[in-house]
Amino acid sequence: MSDRTILVVTHTGRPAALRSARLVVERLIAAGLGVRVLEPEADDLALPGAVVVSVEPDAAKGCELAIVLGGDGTLLRGAELVREAAVPMLGVNLGRVGFLAEAEREDLNDVVERVVARDYDVEERMTLDVVVRVNGEIVHTNWALNEAAIEKASRERMLELVAEVDGRPLSRWGCDGVVCATPTGSTAYAFSGGGPIVWPEVEALIMVPISAHALFARPVVVSPNSVLALELAAETPPGALWCDGRRTVQLPAGARVEVRRGTQPVRLARLHRAPFTDRLVAKFALPVKGWRGRR
Repeated sequence: MSDRTILVVTHTGRPAALRSARLVVERLIAAGLGVRVLEPEADDLALPGAVVVSVEPDAAKGCELAIVLGGDGTLLRGAELVREAAVPMLGVNLGRVGFLAEAEREDLNDVVERVVARDYDVEERMTLDVVVRVNGEIVHTNWALNEAAIEKASRERMLELVAEVDGRPLSRWGCDGVVCATPTGSTAYAFSGGGPIVWPEVEALIMVPISAHALFARPVVVSPNSVLALELAAETPPGALWCDGRRTVQLPAGARVEVRRGTQPVRLARLHRAPFTDRLVAKFALPVKGWRGRR
C-alpha cells in the first residue's frame, strides 16, 4: 500500500455522480493509493476499501490531493474541506458550466491515470477574508473563494448602503445587493450581475452592485491590496451576507462588511495548460467562427 492518500468528494444525490465516484475510488485503490471518503457519503458509495472520515476542516489533512466530482456547489464544498489543509483540489465537472473543474465526466480514466502518475500541476487562487462589524465590534468572520454577496433579506424593499474603497466613500446605492468577488468568482454570481470577466492570473478585487437605482452603478476592479467595505444605512431593512452561496449570516441595519484579500488561498490541481480564453469559449459556447489567427 502506498503512503499516498486521496480524498474523494462527490454529490451523492446524483446516480451518475455515484457511479463516477465508485469508478475513481476503485481504480485508485487498485493502483495502490489510499482513499478517504466523507462519512455522509460512505453508505451511498459502499466501498469497503476506503477510509471513512468525518466532515471536518482537517478531513483532507495529510492527503496529497482531493478529487471532487459534481457541479459548482460540490466544488465549493470541496474547497471548504481542502483550504485549511492546503491540499490541492482537482474538480471533475458533473454539472453544467463548472469553471472550477479541471476535467469533464468523459475524462475520468485520464484523471485517475494522471493522478496515479502525479502528472499534474498546482496553482493558487486568491480568496476573500470577510469581517462583519456592528457598532464597531466584530460579530462575524468568514471567507470566500468566489464571492461575498450582501443581499436584501426581503423582496419588498431595497437595501440602502454606502460603498467604500480603501477608507474613502465611493457611492450610495439603493439596490438588491452588492457582490464582492475574486477573479475566480468573476465568472459566477458577479458575471450574472454584469461584472467583468477577469483572467485568473490577474490579482484583483471586483465589486458589482446588483440592480442599483443610481446614476453611477458600474462594476469596479481594484488592487488586491485594497479593502472594500459596504455599510448598511441606519434606516435600511436587514440584509444578509452570503459567502460562496453556502455560508450566511444576517446583517442588521447599520452593519459594516469589510472584504479584503484572503490570507489563505485555495490550491487547484491542473491537468491542462490550455489558455483561459479557450476555457471561456468552451464553457460559454462562444461563437468564434471566422477567426483566422496570426498568419
